[in-house]
Amino acid sequence: MSDFLLPNKPVLTNPLAQKLVSDFEKFRFEPLPQPLWSFVLERYGIDLRSTYADFPVSLLIGKASGQLSMELHQVRKDGQAGLGFCVLKTVIAQDAKGFQSMQAWSIPVTRMKVERIRGQDGTEGWTVTWVGRGWHKSFEAYLRFFDKAITIGSERSMLVVPSIKAHLPASVDEEWRIGEYEFTVGELLKVWRRHNPNLPMPLEFDFSPTLAGSDYARQRENILNWLIVVPKLVKQAAEKATGLSARESVRVGIKVFNALFEDDFQLTMLQTLLKEAAKGSGADFIVYANRLFDPNREYEGVKGIAYGGPDLSARNLLVLSQLTNMRWRGALPTWLPLSGTGNVCDGGIAFRYLLCGCSTLQIHTFFQLPLSCYAKRTGDKIERALHQLLFEPDNGLVAWLLWLKEKAKVETLTVSDLTQRDWSAILSAG
Repeated sequence: MSDFLLPNKPVLTNPLAQKLVSDFEKFRFEPLPQPLWSFVLERYGIDLRSTYADFPVSLLIGKASGQLSMELHQVRKDGQAGLGFCVLKTVIAQDAKGFQSMQAWSIPVTRMKVERIRGQDGTEGWTVTWVGRGWHKSFEAYLRFFDKAITIGSERSMLVVPSIKAHLPASVDEEWRIGEYEFTVGELLKVWRRHNPNLPMPLEFDFSPTLAGSDYARQRENILNWLIVVPKLVKQAAEKATGLSARESVRVGIKVFNALFEDDFQLTMLQTLLKEAAKGSGADFIVYANRLFDPNREYEGVKGIAYGGPDLSARNLLVLSQLTNMRWRGALPTWLPLSGTGNVCDGGIAFRYLLCGCSTLQIHTFFQLPLSCYAKRTGDKIERALHQLLFEPDNGLVAWLLWLKEKAKVETLTVSDLTQRDWSAILSAG
């Protein structure tokens, strides 16, 4: 969805604009109404409920996997704030004997640095820098964490999703360590099915941004092979663990990473996932896409650092808009649920991700800014971020959705309406 179709900011009719300003100012000093979706639907005719990997969620906004989703108190705050889902910190898979081929990705998080960053187009934004990768505690500790997190989530109608990274061969000739997939997926399913015996388990497979700078990701052919094989191995592991079909036991999501190759390769990765899904053996949903990687950037003595900010959302939206245009031309073999992530720091960027077909949005950096960066004066950072992202009068998501709702002349606008329809004609109309 090309940016030239959108104005710099949504222009609303006077009554709507005044109502939004009133709510924005009111909630600066009062708690956000709960549930958020109900308030927004009744007041504005906009339904913020959506689906993540075909699971209904009470809010299209959730927390991305990372250092903000590795403690129970963090998960509890997410539920209290009204997030629709929370993706837990990525655990590094192991086999039954405890061997981890990807152990290099199990590094404790050091001090985090939140800092301003300027994009190539001059736009200013934020990035968070740290040294650290996946879950660094024991696998048994992760299972206990997952178990308790599900309980917390269910109390708040918030979906809790585990995230894993398992063996990825360094070449197409290297044999896959299937035991890591079987053991890790099987143990996670035991936990999930204690709480949800009749539901498949949603699972993100994390192709982390640090892969972009590793020897693992030097060959395009090898990366595409990962995208083909990983969903199959996860599904086979789930079938073996439960005795059920893959469809009954698991929903596999691939979190695509930003490779150091050109943008065309990003599109090739997405097309590969869709082709495999059309065959019935691929991923069930896609998360697009985690942070950029700078092999020359240094932090605390480590060279090669992942980063976010305006360049991340610009690249992600460029690639997703190309994919979406192919979708509406009928040039794709199928379509999969999309969860968008990467510099979701204002309503305008969120709106563009939705126009590109993303049914949910995952946030990480925007939940970590200094308190002075949020207009809201009460509540924790999650609640303050939601207030700004949704209700900011000039560039909040509700303002953009109201603008589209007025152009489309509909009484109610849902996320499904937004992501399952080509809006080019309406957006380009005067």
